[in-house]
Amino acid sequence: MRRLGVRARVTAGFTVGALLLAASMALVSYELIRRSLLEGRERNAVRAAAFDAGVVRVGLATENPDLVELLRSLDTGGDRRAVVRRDDAWYGRGADEGITAAIPAELRRMVEREQPAVQRVRVDGEPALLVGLPLANGSSLYEVTSLRELEQAFQALALALTAVAIMVSGTGAALGWYVTRHALRPLTAVADAAEKISTGDFTIRLGPDSDPDLTRLSTSFNRMVDQLAQRLERDRRFAADVSHELRSPLQTLAAAASVLHSRRAGLDERTATAVTLVTDELARFQRLVDDLIELARTDRPARREPVDVAELARGICRGRGVPDTVVSVVPAVGALWCVDRRRTEQVLANLLDNAVRYGGGPTRVRILRHDGWGTIEVDDEGPGVPEEDRGIIFDRFVRGRIAHARAGAEGTGLGLALVAEHAAAHDGAAEVTDRPGGGARFRVRFAGVTR
Repeated sequence: MRRLGVRARVTAGFTVGALLLAASMALVSYELIRRSLLEGRERNAVRAAAFDAGVVRVGLATENPDLVELLRSLDTGGDRRAVVRRDDAWYGRGADEGITAAIPAELRRMVEREQPAVQRVRVDGEPALLVGLPLANGSSLYEVTSLRELEQAFQALALALTAVAIMVSGTGAALGWYVTRHALRPLTAVADAAEKISTGDFTIRLGPDSDPDLTRLSTSFNRMVDQLAQRLERDRRFAADVSHELRSPLQTLAAAASVLHSRRAGLDERTATAVTLVTDELARFQRLVDDLIELARTDRPARREPVDVAELARGICRGRGVPDTVVSVVPAVGALWCVDRRRTEQVLANLLDNAVRYGGGPTRVRILRHDGWGTIEVDDEGPGVPEEDRGIIFDRFVRGRIAHARAGAEGTGLGLALVAEHAAAHDGAAEVTDRPGGGARFRVRFAGVTR
């Protein structure tokens, strides 16, 4: 499972925190408002029922009271309904609308014991407030006050508070994103600088930050880059100096070996064999020194210029005795790239040499360009590269199992490493896969080949 980044986690934290806070405030506000409105409605209902009970008591004090007319005389409005229980009979203003069935038996017993009672009930599926008051001579009055409008108000209040909670959560998310964007800006600058440094640009430095808490970070990072650049420069100079110092005696030895090699016909068999071995090893040593010198220069930024990569590839093929017809361009007019000519030339040369030495010769060289990316593919008809070797074949001084197994393949182990270094200098990468039909396919990608 992929772990969320710092910005996502902080934004999520702000969002969840805002949601919890808004939800808590909404619940508390809803409960307080609900309780306040219900208590107010209950007080009003009790006062109105007490007033109506007084009217009914006066009416019951007369001879032969008409309870139906008496109840009709009450000013109950449209949200209150009243019934009277007297002598085990119910009396109302009209037909029983389910009021008597909604009166709980426990509440009725309390009122019959001359104890006023109030309870929230449901009449015909709607919420209502029931008030029971004892009257004279064992009679009792029950008034039902509808709470439908109040329930609708509660629903509207809940929707409003939910909408507010959602908006507060969205505001928290936006605030978290804004805060992390500005708080992580120094880290973004460090990441960008580190990315450029990884490509070999050691001129990048972090500017002074106005935040005193980040001054130490900027200073330490810049000091680290300075020390790293100095260390790499010392190593590069050491490798270059050693290689250059080796060149002169190596050339002298190569010249002497060449003279001996040209006269090996007059030597005995063992001496001639020794001269041949010395000549081959000196040639390999010369290639190793040349590769080390080139490797010492790979940390420099690429010097881009317009280069016809297809024509460059054809020239390298002809120089190695490979038919230039193996070179193809896709699209046909997409071979003019903005790249470092020297690095690109060595990439092509090393890939072709690798195909000749270990792959039975190149079968196709493809030059592709798409969306600002340039790709060089070299196919060979050899045994391919085993899966376990593909992760290390571009490392320095590493040669695959096939290279070790092939007789006479005396490489330096730096050719493909140089290919990878040159690709990285162009913000690209190198890889090897299987060629359809057998063999290996080496692919090198360059970024920003178009202007």
